[in-house]
Amino acid sequence: MAARNKARKRAFQILFEADQRGASVQTVLADWVRHARSDDRQPPVAEYTMDLVEGYAAHADRIDELIATYAVGWTLDRMPVVDRNILRLGAYELVWVDETPDAVVIDEAVQLAKEFSTDDSPSFVNGLLGRFKDLKPSLRRD
Repeated sequence: MAARNKARKRAFQILFEADQRGASVQTVLADWVRHARSDDRQPPVAEYTMDLVEGYAAHADRIDELIATYAVGWTLDRMPVVDRNILRLGAYELVWVDETPDAVVIDEAVQLAKEFSTDDSPSFVNGLLGRFKDLKPSLRRD
């Protein structure tokens, strides 16, 4: 598994855990880093994983606003937790990380949905992130 692919998967897992626990993503990230340092059976948390989690945290309110606005027929609280967090991660990387090609971000998010969510989730994730890609210049605001 490529390093960035693994970093995205771990960032998704951190966002998912934070959502499930009702904790901040920074708290869960710190727990993962601390656990990796104290248990040599745990892999270290990659720099890119930290960048993704911290980047999402910096734009969380705006990202949730975008998802709520463009996810037709779904409110954030009714959306499957897995999908919500894949979209959060994908939206952050798509809109605010210029180094990663848009097609890669969308494909990686769809792969996460295939691995962790329902049969309908990959097309939902693809459609919503595709919409964000089309609207990207107007979406970024700090």
